[in-house]
Amino acid sequence: MFDNLSEKFANAFKTIQGKGKISESNIEETLKAVRTAMLEADVNFKVVRQFISQVKEEALGEKVLKGVNPGEQFVKIVHDQLAEVMGGEGEEIDLTRPPVVPIMVVGLNGQGKTTFSGKLARYLEGKKKKSVLLVPADTFRPAAKKQLETLAKSIGVECYDSDLTLSPQEIALHGMEAARKLGKDMVIIDTAGRLHVDQELMEEMRQVRVALNPFNPEVLLVADAMTGQEAVNVAKSFHQTVELTGVVLSKMDSDARGGAALSIRHVTGVPIRYISVGEKMEDFELFHPDRLAKRILDMGDIVSLVEKAEDVIDQEEAEQMMKNLEKNRFTVDDLMKQMGMISKLGSMESILKMIPGMGGMLRQIGDISPAEDEMKRMKVIISSMTKAERNDYKLVKESRVKRIATGSGNTIQAVQQFLSKFRQMEKMMGGMMAMMKGGGMPSFPGMGGMPGMGGGGAMPDLEMMGDIGDMARQMHGKKGKKGKGKGKGKKRGPWGGGYF
Repeated sequence: MFDNLSEKFANAFKTIQGKGKISESNIEETLKAVRTAMLEADVNFKVVRQFISQVKEEALGEKVLKGVNPGEQFVKIVHDQLAEVMGGEGEEIDLTRPPVVPIMVVGLNGQGKTTFSGKLARYLEGKKKKSVLLVPADTFRPAAKKQLETLAKSIGVECYDSDLTLSPQEIALHGMEAARKLGKDMVIIDTAGRLHVDQELMEEMRQVRVALNPFNPEVLLVADAMTGQEAVNVAKSFHQTVELTGVVLSKMDSDARGGAALSIRHVTGVPIRYISVGEKMEDFELFHPDRLAKRILDMGDIVSLVEKAEDVIDQEEAEQMMKNLEKNRFTVDDLMKQMGMISKLGSMESILKMIPGMGGMLRQIGDISPAEDEMKRMKVIISSMTKAERNDYKLVKESRVKRIATGSGNTIQAVQQFLSKFRQMEKMMGGMMAMMKGGGMPSFPGMGGMPGMGGGGAMPDLEMMGDIGDMARQMHGKKGKKGKGKGKGKKRGPWGGGYF
C-alpha cells in the first residue's frame, strides 16, 4: 500500500537531512520532489498545490521549534498536513441513532460492494454489538443475492430474502420493515453497480435514496483505491446524485498509488469512513488519516497493529505461552502457535510495515513472500511431529527425523535444517525474555494478550518481527550461517540461510 509514494517521500527528505535550519532555499528542492511524488501518485493537482503551499508556510513559520532537528521537524509538518488533507481524524458512521439505521452501499460495477457489505456487517455485529440485517437490492445481477446470502451465512448474519421482481426502492423499504419486526439495529442495503455517466441508472439509485430519506440513511460509496484520480471523479458524481455520507476505499492492499485517499476528502468534502485491505472478511479497518499518514512516511502504525492483535490473538494461548517463556522454555508447539497468531494479523509484509522504519528496510530486501512460503513448510513439518516431540524437540533422533520427513513430504536434510533453525529461535526467545525481565522491551500499557507478553504489556513479538527482517536480509545475500552447497547463496535449501 503506497510503496511507491513512500519511497519517493523518503528520497525527497534526504535533501534536507543534515541542514542546520529550515530556510526557503534549502527546502525548495525537497518541496519540488514531494510535489512530483504526489502528482505521480495521481493526487488531484489542486490538492497538491494547496498541500505544498501549506507545508512551505508551516515550515518557514514560527512553528519550527528551536533545538529540534530540522529534517525531523519537516517530516512532522508533512505528516500533519497529509493527515489534514485526508480528513484530520477518523469519522465513523453514527451508530447511535434509533430505531433502525439504514446503510445504503453504492458504487460502480466490480468495486467490491457486496464483499464490503459482508465485512461491514461482520464488524458491526462483532465489534459494535449491533444486530444487522443484510438486504440484497441488486435487481440486475441475481447472482449478487446468492453471493450476499453466502457471505451472510459464513459470518453468522441474517440476510433478507429479497423479491428481485420488485424495484430497488421497494426492496429497500420492505427490508426496513422486516428489520423493524425482527428488532434489528442496522440494515445494510447492497445496491446494484452502475456507471456514473448512465443517467437512467443514477436516477434509479436516487429514488432509493429518496425512499430512505425519512430514516436519515448513511450512504457509502465503495471506490477502488487503484483507480486514483478517477475514484475522485466517481465520488463527485455520486455525491451530486445521492448525497453521500461517506466513502469506502477498497483494494487498499494492492499497489495503490494513493491519489484517491489523498484527494477524495479535499475535493468532495465527503469523509473516508473505512478501508478494505484484503479479500478476507476480517480485512477491514476504520480509516484513520493520521495513521495512514504515518504508514506513508514509514513511521509505522503500532496502534493499529496492537488493535488488530487484540482482536485476533487468543488470550489463554498467549498466557500459556508466556508461562513457558517465563520458565525459559520455548517449544515447537509454541512456535506453531506463534506462526498461527502472526498469520491472523495479516501478511508478514503488512505486519512489518506497521513497525517504524521497516518500510525502508523492506524496500531494500525486496520480495519477502518466500518467507511466508517457508513458514507454510515449517507448519507441514511440525504437523508431522508427535505431541511429545513438539513439547521436546530433543526427542527427535535420526529414526524420528526420517519418519517426520516422510510424513511431511520433505527431505531428511530439510527436517534437520528446521531443527537447527528452531534451536536458533529458542536462543532468541530466551534472549528476549532476559531483556524483558531487565526492562529492556518496549511497553504498551493495557495490552495483555500479545503472545510472549510480560507484565506492563511488553511486546517481544514486535522485536521478533525485526529479527525476522534481519534473517530476511540474510536470505537475500547478507553473510550468515551457510549449509552445505550454499556457499554463494545461489541454491539454498528450504531452511538453511533462510528467514527462520
